[in-house]
Amino acid sequence: MISATQCRMARAALRWTVRELADKARINHNTVIRFENEKHDANEVTVLAMRQAFEAAGLLFIDADDAGGAGVREKRASE
Repeated sequence: MISATQCRMARAALRWTVRELADKARINHNTVIRFENEKHDANEVTVLAMRQAFEAAGLLFIDADDAGGAGVREKRASE
């Protein structure tokens, strides 16, 4: 799973609008808005679709367990 904060960070890193993420994840843009604003707990399938769209675009998600806390970064060429 990814957090709402990670979702916003990933969109910023890719310079994607809410609608661009929604299109790439094949979900409704209102779902993205509600998730990012933490107004609604998105189901696991929806969050996975967003994560897969970000990962397909070259991002990796860093778990909160790792040093420095949760985050997002670009994949290295070797990853």
